[in-house]
Amino acid sequence: MNLVIVESPTKAKTIGKFLGKDFTVESSYGHIRDLPKSKTGIDVKNNFEPQYEIPAKAKPVVANLKKLAAGADTVILATDEDREGEAIAWHLIQALDLNKINKKKPEKKNIERIAFHEITKDAILEALKNPRALDINLVDAQQARRVLDRLVGYGLSPFLWRKVRYGLSAGRVQSVAVRLVVERERLINAFDKQEYWSIEAQFSPEKGKTFFSATLFSISGKSVGKMGIKNEAEAKDIIEGIKGAAYRIAEIAVKDVKRYPAPPFTTSTLQQEAARKLGFSAKQTMMLAQRLYENGFITYMRTDSVNLAASALEAAGGVIEKEFGRDYRLPEPRRYATKSKGAQEAHEAIRPTDLRAASGRELDLKEKNSERLYDLIWKRTIASQMKEALLEQTAVDIEAGTAKKETFRANGQVVKFDGFIRVYTEGKDDDAADEIEGRLPKLEQGENVRQDGITPIQHFTEPPARYTDATLVKALEAEGIGRPSTYAPTLSTIQDREYVEKIDKKYRPTEIGTLVNDLLVENFPEIVDIKFTSHVEEELDDIAEGKVKWTDVCAEFYGPFKKHLDEKEATVEKQIEISTTPCPHCGKPMIIKFGRMGKFLACPEPGVKVTLPMPEEAAKIKELEEKTKDERCPICGKPMKVVRGRFGFFLGCIDYPQCKGIAKIWDKTGFKCPNCLASPDRKEKPGDIVLKKSRGRGKPFYACTRYPDCTFLMNKKPESVAELEEALKHWKENPSKKKSKR
Repeated sequence: MNLVIVESPTKAKTIGKFLGKDFTVESSYGHIRDLPKSKTGIDVKNNFEPQYEIPAKAKPVVANLKKLAAGADTVILATDEDREGEAIAWHLIQALDLNKINKKKPEKKNIERIAFHEITKDAILEALKNPRALDINLVDAQQARRVLDRLVGYGLSPFLWRKVRYGLSAGRVQSVAVRLVVERERLINAFDKQEYWSIEAQFSPEKGKTFFSATLFSISGKSVGKMGIKNEAEAKDIIEGIKGAAYRIAEIAVKDVKRYPAPPFTTSTLQQEAARKLGFSAKQTMMLAQRLYENGFITYMRTDSVNLAASALEAAGGVIEKEFGRDYRLPEPRRYATKSKGAQEAHEAIRPTDLRAASGRELDLKEKNSERLYDLIWKRTIASQMKEALLEQTAVDIEAGTAKKETFRANGQVVKFDGFIRVYTEGKDDDAADEIEGRLPKLEQGENVRQDGITPIQHFTEPPARYTDATLVKALEAEGIGRPSTYAPTLSTIQDREYVEKIDKKYRPTEIGTLVNDLLVENFPEIVDIKFTSHVEEELDDIAEGKVKWTDVCAEFYGPFKKHLDEKEATVEKQIEISTTPCPHCGKPMIIKFGRMGKFLACPEPGVKVTLPMPEEAAKIKELEEKTKDERCPICGKPMKVVRGRFGFFLGCIDYPQCKGIAKIWDKTGFKCPNCLASPDRKEKPGDIVLKKSRGRGKPFYACTRYPDCTFLMNKKPESVAELEEALKHWKENPSKKKSKR
């Protein structure tokens, strides 16, 4: 019997379908050994020896695998082929005592390591024919990353606990990501908005009625530029100077431009495009991609290579010719070069395992988002092997017959051959207009044109945009921070730690995130320095390539870091912010502290547990108490008080904790629910119409406070009380719509 061990139960199930009865496929359920949670677990005096242990949840898995391995002729380690997968395989050898089994039967080859880029029958069988040795360099690179991150995290986190508040954390990569967000927010806050104007005119040929737009481009041969017209007065002076002028076509420039497709997806570009086109977070993208990979639908999703296998290139050509015609197929496959240092060229880009399945629906994925992500991957892969698009770009200069010869420029672009854009075009991170501007009318150099209107347009310069999932991943990759497997966890971590928050899919730093960042930048600049973090990633790549020892890298880092940490521990004062509110206990100014629910005021005397809400929060509570003064506990009937919870304010029984009655605080409109009032068998008090917030992406909507007992919902949110009143009246007059669905 041959035992095949993989890291995922889904992957085990998929591989098991391709192998016969001679193979047993089992999962390790991820890592079966790790550093302890209760302590650092690194023996820095003994060459940074990690003190691995088997977590409690992994012990039954290890016991089962040991039993199966003891009875197997061959143990085949088929974990992922990246650093983490190689480390899992190495830990399996250690935890299952596979080397001892090998010594008992020296005549047999008991341990084999296989790797593959896709979970298909052909790929699995080919890997079984060509086992390889365990790559200890990859294992060492993973150990070095784990050890360095543990030394930083378990060194800086307690420092933050003592200097700011308990429960904070710092990390080699996460702290740099937070710094990027904080610094971008400061650029936005410091941005000085500048006014500028442009002048747009409408023209048409003298013998035609086709209108086209052009923008003032130059005056007296000097380019106006984006910021050339400073204010409205300047714009009006220019317009006054060309009033009544005659216009002619001064120059027409036509050129053909080729556009080439983007390369197939890497981990980073997949996360960026899924964020732009599908609205997925990096974490959601990787979860869906993992599922697609483990079920055999796409190749391995953690890669920084843009290579495609020869078989995939051939298959893509066949699909293109069949689906779009011979004109769209390249005479020779297009190959891309991977630019990132340390990229493993043996790996493939992310692609469908079977390009003939053009849609996620054909695969019966049973999950809409999986279908959408698969479709995105298929289109990008196919487009990368299609002919380039051919565009005709036209620039027309229209000159005014004045002394200054004011010149307007019109740009047009038409597609002569759509090529790859028939299938896919790469998304953009900004709101710039599409460069395909449309066709201009037929014009000839020297002909006169009519000016049919001229308009001054006011603009303001825009601050840098806040980071989104796409742009933050792009920034991390560009700076060399992290690797394909770390982007999604990093973005999740900084949100879970509440250092940043996402508002309208854009990252903003929180107060505590800004405070922690500033403390680290001031006292540990080397840790949150972008170049330093990038240098560490390069050293990890060097370890993976066998150029340096992992223990040397750890030693080079840890000595100066530990010395610096000890110095700062002794010199940095605890971060205390003083308020202007006097303490009701001692009369001294209260101090501002951070708690699980955010900031609050506390007595400055040690050991005194007198606290108050922040002034702005106290005002909000007072406002809510006034609105809810008539509310009664649903359990005991006593008055309710306003309480702040993790997800906002709610009402709690005044007798808490003896009575645990709670209720929501509704944003009431002043209208009673018409559905409740219209019910013929109504027994209870009619509910109120309230504005509710959607948990998903939807907009706020109106509903009854008795929902779900009362199913009244109003899809469209009226913009005013008058509109709401009119909508409710309309609802009463149209009883067939009483059970409308959102």
